[in-house]
Amino acid sequence: MDLTDRQKNLLRVVIEKYIETAEAVGSETIEKEGGLGVSPATIRNEMVKLTSLGYLRQPHTSAGRTPTSLGMKFYVDQLMEEKSLSLKDEVAIKEELGEQKEHFNKLLRHTAKVLADQTHYLALATDEENDVYAAGMANILDMPEFYDIDITKTVLSMLDKVEMLSQIFGQLAAEDQIKILFGEELGMPYLEPCGFVISRYQMPHHQGMLAIVGPSRLNYPVIIPTLRYFSQLLSSLGV
Repeated sequence: MDLTDRQKNLLRVVIEKYIETAEAVGSETIEKEGGLGVSPATIRNEMVKLTSLGYLRQPHTSAGRTPTSLGMKFYVDQLMEEKSLSLKDEVAIKEELGEQKEHFNKLLRHTAKVLADQTHYLALATDEENDVYAAGMANILDMPEFYDIDITKTVLSMLDKVEMLSQIFGQLAAEDQIKILFGEELGMPYLEPCGFVISRYQMPHHQGMLAIVGPSRLNYPVIIPTLRYFSQLLSSLGV
């Protein structure tokens, strides 16, 4: 079933508010801040429809709604507008990475750090040997989804488990430039609240993956163009 324009706008408002706050979004919030110009009753009815269609869910403890992985995928594919990196950020990142030309492993370690600093999430870089360079572990600890010790432990232990990371990175098909994965799709315990954005880099003598890991409500309009830029920049360095 196709969504109406009003349902699409409502879904976009709910998801962007959820990305911002990590809290279930109620009809009152949408009426005040969404700028949709429809009555609270209409908003509630449409939220019920979006829930029955599988785009939203209603947590037991709240009257509000949160997006499902289906809703998030629809948002990424059809609703969001990417926010380009500023020229200032592009230049700063280029200068940071351009300094590390002598050793490939140092370059990857530095890339992960700069990527984590730029996005404020957990950043990963891998090489063709499946060595993993990670940075920004502390970034995720401030996010409500990672107050659950089992979730945080699983994400951090993942960095030492090659087979687990290979399973995740293996989802990026040869023709994909960027792949977005939700923990719900992976069938791995405790990763359900997580989101992954993965990209490939291809240098003259090296290749591997870059990834951002965080909650499923990652700020995709910013993360996707940022990761794309890092991958293109890394690919262009003749190390």
